[in-house]
Amino acid sequence: MIQGVNHQIVEITRPECEYFERVIFFVKPEFSSVSQGTLRERAGIIAGDTGCPPPSKIRAQRLSLIGKLAVSAVFGAAVAIIFTHFI
Repeated sequence: MIQGVNHQIVEITRPECEYFERVIFFVKPEFSSVSQGTLRERAGIIAGDTGCPPPSKIRAQRLSLIGKLAVSAVFGAAVAIIFTHFI
């Protein structure tokens, strides 16, 4: 933990996310008396929770989006064909 003149800072140098190399938290002045271990533990939990999704989840989301767009396109084409035949 780094303690400056105006702020206390907790730095997490190994976050779960592969996109970031460190996360910096500024401690509120009213919590400056909390132990360093508690602050580091809470900062580590928050940094882990807000990490980026794994690449497999991103890939699954993309495939899901492509599937939804394809189904929408087919449904739109079917509706257009039905309307052109009855009108």
